[in-house]
Amino acid sequence: MTEPDPKPGAPAGKSQPEEADRLRELLRSPGYLKVLVLCALIGVPVSLAAFWFLVALHQLNHLMWADLPEAVGLAAPPWWWPLPLLPAAGIVVGLVVTHLPGGGGHIPAGGLHATGGSPRALPGVMLAALASLPLGATLGPEAPLIAFGGGLALLVTELARVPSTAQSTILLGTAGAAAAVSVIFGNPLIAAVMVMEVAGVGGSRLFAVMLPALLSSGVGALVFTGFGRWTGLKTSHLSMELGVPFPRLDAGDVVWSVLIAVAIGVAVHLITLGGRLTALFVARRPLANTAVCALASGACAAVYALVTGRSPVEVASSGQATLSHMAAEPHAWGVGALIAVLLFTGLSYTLCLGSLRGGPVFPALFLGGAAGVLLAPLPGLGVVPGLAVGMAAAVTSALRLPVSSVVLIVLLLDSAAMIPVVILASVVAFVTTQLLPPGRAVPEAGKPVDPSGGATQAADAAGP
Repeated sequence: MTEPDPKPGAPAGKSQPEEADRLRELLRSPGYLKVLVLCALIGVPVSLAAFWFLVALHQLNHLMWADLPEAVGLAAPPWWWPLPLLPAAGIVVGLVVTHLPGGGGHIPAGGLHATGGSPRALPGVMLAALASLPLGATLGPEAPLIAFGGGLALLVTELARVPSTAQSTILLGTAGAAAAVSVIFGNPLIAAVMVMEVAGVGGSRLFAVMLPALLSSGVGALVFTGFGRWTGLKTSHLSMELGVPFPRLDAGDVVWSVLIAVAIGVAVHLITLGGRLTALFVARRPLANTAVCALASGACAAVYALVTGRSPVEVASSGQATLSHMAAEPHAWGVGALIAVLLFTGLSYTLCLGSLRGGPVFPALFLGGAAGVLLAPLPGLGVVPGLAVGMAAAVTSALRLPVSSVVLIVLLLDSAAMIPVVILASVVAFVTTQLLPPGRAVPEAGKPVDPSGGATQAADAAGP
């Protein structure tokens, strides 16, 4: 499980033969092989628990935005519907942050983390997510699932009284996170790649993390899919079917990819900075300020519905369903509606990043897709390249994970036709965000910030 110390007098850099020897030694280690088997076994209970967690999210979302309006005689949620729901979510999250261990999980403005928290944090993570996401937070379920899966994997090993070390704890937590989040993206490969890239390791350490993550995510996807078919219960996963054909890329697509990626990189970076400032504001008075930010997020959805005459759900949600509808019928969106959804969703996303609990991936995908559809009429561009470039640039800018972003967009499009512009947009957006000022660090969840700003002055140079 541990790498041997370098030989005395050996150069600081490791040659390829040395790395290969380290990898062989690692794979032959009885301790690592035991952890690998345990990770495969853990994928089963973690995926089952994640299934029921996602079922609960799906059912609560349907209850709040479909069943309740029908129960009071409304055909659809009216413009004012988010105004009572989101403050209620803010109050629950504020209570979780102030009274339960772990503060309800990671603050979304801080980006994704490779593993979940301790098992003691699981109740807070679940409650905060069940309050935030069904009640209209502009966030996705991936971050709570990572925390849920990682914490649950460690809980299972504790209950089974499995001997553990610091290294095995990291591997088991990472494997549990990959197993839990694998299906929400519609493909276990995305979850494994994302968890590995978030971990930020290389060499033989990369393989040490990669194998458990791949194995547990694959096992989790198999169990998750089979169990879902057997029960007949519905969850939701990211999927998209384009209503227009894939074009052949040309020089115009390449030029626009660079320019759009720069613009989206700057815009999403500003949203991230706003989310960090929101988190600092919330940390001073968690209960009251979380409710205030949630109310402001609800107001964004309500004003959007008033201005456009469309459903407030298009803002008060992760954007997953709206993105699917937009991709299927991109021409059903007028310029005014696209501009409005970008402005109000962007503002709501900023507020939710620093106050409620959820993940940053799905809203970033939606914002990038909406920007791509809006810019599609540019000479030499088109709807499909615009969607691909917009989503790739937005997700990369939000996560600072270019490899995961490329894999996600390519698998989401279910075609290799857009790979060149997806890669180009991801790289350009990543470089753009890295060159911009990083802003203040996100305070630790559940801990008040120093009013003098002492601990919050340090910049988080690595980004979210």
